[in-house]
Amino acid sequence: MTDTNKTTNQQWGGRFSEPVDAFVARFTASVEFDQRMAKQDIQGSIAHGKMLASVGVLTEEERDQIIQGLTEIEDEIQRGEFAWSVDLEDVHMNIEARLTQKIGITGKKLHTGRSRNDQVATDIRLYLRDEVDFLLEEITRLQQGILSLAEKEANTIMPGFTHLQTAQPVTFGHHLMAWYEMAQRDYERLVDCRKRINILPLGAAALAGTTYPIDRNMTAELLGFERPTYNSLDSVSDRDFAIEFTSTASIIMMHLSRWAEEMVMWASAQFNFIFLPDRFCTGSSIMPQKKNPDVPELVRGKTGRVYGHLMGLLTLMKSQCLAYNKDNQEDKEPLFDTVDTLKGSLRAFADMIPAIESRSENMYEAARRGFSTATDLADYLVRQGVAFRDAHEVVGKAVGYGVKTGKDLSEMTLEELQTFGSMIKDDVFDVLTLEGSVAARDHVGGTAPAQVLKAIERAKSDLALR
Repeated sequence: MTDTNKTTNQQWGGRFSEPVDAFVARFTASVEFDQRMAKQDIQGSIAHGKMLASVGVLTEEERDQIIQGLTEIEDEIQRGEFAWSVDLEDVHMNIEARLTQKIGITGKKLHTGRSRNDQVATDIRLYLRDEVDFLLEEITRLQQGILSLAEKEANTIMPGFTHLQTAQPVTFGHHLMAWYEMAQRDYERLVDCRKRINILPLGAAALAGTTYPIDRNMTAELLGFERPTYNSLDSVSDRDFAIEFTSTASIIMMHLSRWAEEMVMWASAQFNFIFLPDRFCTGSSIMPQKKNPDVPELVRGKTGRVYGHLMGLLTLMKSQCLAYNKDNQEDKEPLFDTVDTLKGSLRAFADMIPAIESRSENMYEAARRGFSTATDLADYLVRQGVAFRDAHEVVGKAVGYGVKTGKDLSEMTLEELQTFGSMIKDDVFDVLTLEGSVAARDHVGGTAPAQVLKAIERAKSDLALR
């Protein structure tokens, strides 16, 4: 039989005539997942205690007792010796109860001038700020890996695609630098997101502020926040920062998924553009020859998981009136899982990308197929005075001939090419080579190896300033 008479809610049960049902206590508790914010909860409580002492609400002796007690509790948690209790609902109540157990009535004074509403909002921001700082380091490590590989592959010619059809020749280094640019935008979005995370809600109390003479600017400074929030109602109910982070994480995962898709294709026997080291792959339980690119496949799959968390958080908030509601307890699990998923995915890619080896011969041969220098021939004709639309038609006919004969443009004789335009001279073959094609695009953002190396140097300079 379920025990419904167990005493719970010691921290807030004065108004109640019966204890909360044991199932309800478990159902509404969050300690099983929000205990990961214990470090941040203790940081916030120490800062709050220092502030209360500075304004005369606590004595210096009480402040020191609280700080000592909280420091000891943090050590207990780190050693795995802390006894978490579902009956105490959440990380805040568990730590406060243990503090009171250690230092007596002074522990009960710590909650003066605050509520769990502004306390949890502060903890989440502190936690997410720490995680963003780590994620920024991982993106930087990923970018360094991209640059390392791009530098080695600056001259490696491969087909560039649109619609997954051969379009124009590019270099593998240039393609990798496109990945770098995506990661750069991801970094900048996270930096911008951090600005809105780094605002202090502590001091808003339950929803209306407090009658105690608190110094919110001091608390903000102690915790490294840019400033305190300016509206108490919004302070305790705002989860925009969590949604914005999850949105940013979704975009990062989208980029990783696009790269994963390319890696999966390129590592296949059909493309055979790259070699993925065995440590990033697995085998088949039935087919001995198989080498499966599980790491990029799994990251590609986890992208949908993060998208789901974004939609979950948006839906969570869409009908909430001001101020705090218990619904907001549901913000943590999707947020935490988003953080964990993103951290794991970035780590996997930061480890894997610099270890990729190109199959340059296969890339080059693929670039030779599909008439990838057709635009170069059109540009050549324009320089001979042909209008571009006319040049486009001439080259289209030449390509049609190549399809019938199985010849690439560079494999046709001058006489064959001249049947499509008498203005074509023997210097045309300078632009029909793959090397000539990529080298001709020698401008900022172009695929010429010289430009790729310049882009890499610019990127290295930018990273050095972080």
